[in-house]
Amino acid sequence: MAPFPEIKSKHSLVAKHVTEELWNKLNEHKTATSGFTLGQAIACAVEFDDQHCGIYAGDADSYKDFAEVFDPIIQEYHGISADSTHTSDMDATKINGNIDDDVPVKSTRIRVGRSIDGFGLSPGITKEQRLEVENLMKNAFSKLEGDLSGDYFPLLGMEEEVRQKLVDDHFLFMSGDKNLISAGMERDWPEGRGIFHNSEKTFLVWVNEEDQLRIISMQQGGDVKGVFERLARGIKAVQDSVKGESGKDFLLSEKYGFLHSCPTNLGTGMRASVHVDLPGWTKEGLPALKKRCEELQVQPRGTRGESGGQTGITYDISNKHRLGYSEVELVQKMIDGVN
Repeated sequence: MAPFPEIKSKHSLVAKHVTEELWNKLNEHKTATSGFTLGQAIACAVEFDDQHCGIYAGDADSYKDFAEVFDPIIQEYHGISADSTHTSDMDATKINGNIDDDVPVKSTRIRVGRSIDGFGLSPGITKEQRLEVENLMKNAFSKLEGDLSGDYFPLLGMEEEVRQKLVDDHFLFMSGDKNLISAGMERDWPEGRGIFHNSEKTFLVWVNEEDQLRIISMQQGGDVKGVFERLARGIKAVQDSVKGESGKDFLLSEKYGFLHSCPTNLGTGMRASVHVDLPGWTKEGLPALKKRCEELQVQPRGTRGESGGQTGITYDISNKHRLGYSEVELVQKMIDGVN
């Protein structure tokens, strides 16, 4: 039996919920799909001192086999009850209104994660499973039609010219994130990873990054409803193709919605965001903006991404919740909040 590890992230949810007693009970167990262990799941919280959550799932089994650890962490993080269930709703026709014409929105982006049943999630996925996911996706991409059709660019053996183009478009995901490395998500890099985008560059899929699939719909301006409608169509087209070829569907749990490698993304796995100029709020200052956003259940960020700073007066405003609300509800909150 492995000794109980020292958890460096002392204030993380892992430190709070992974007791020595639970560790002793669960640490020798390996999951069926990808042979994942509790030690692998909490590696980030053990290795680093700056984690808030600190745990990843290596496959769908992890959420079941290590439920005594995952359940309380998920309940605390998402603020849900032990018996809550999650309902998905991707029907764009249910969205009321759109961003008002006089709102200075520069661009809109909605992303979700999806995972295919029977394969490990990124922290646990085996080399063979990862390549199988990529092959299923290559086939799915080749069947996309109309405004969704485009090209798949594998990271392995990518030509410099293509690579630079993807960097310039801000489409390329990079290796080197310490959390992803510690959690085992960059094993065999860059094999089995790649990026698909349609010819208009408004529909993208990242393959085998932090999630098996990150599906993204985006465009200039504030047509959130249009962006959501394209996302829903794209997800369905990919889902139908994968199912037709392999008989496998996306991992969807009654309790936790769409399964992702990071429990913070459970539920919709959706981040619907706009870049919007807020000169008045910039003058008021960030604390005032954060407080207002909290009231509207949205989240402000600088426009350099998750940990980036603030650039000028342009802010990234997105839905705050992931689990316990449907996609339609979250997009609606974002539209209403921005307006």
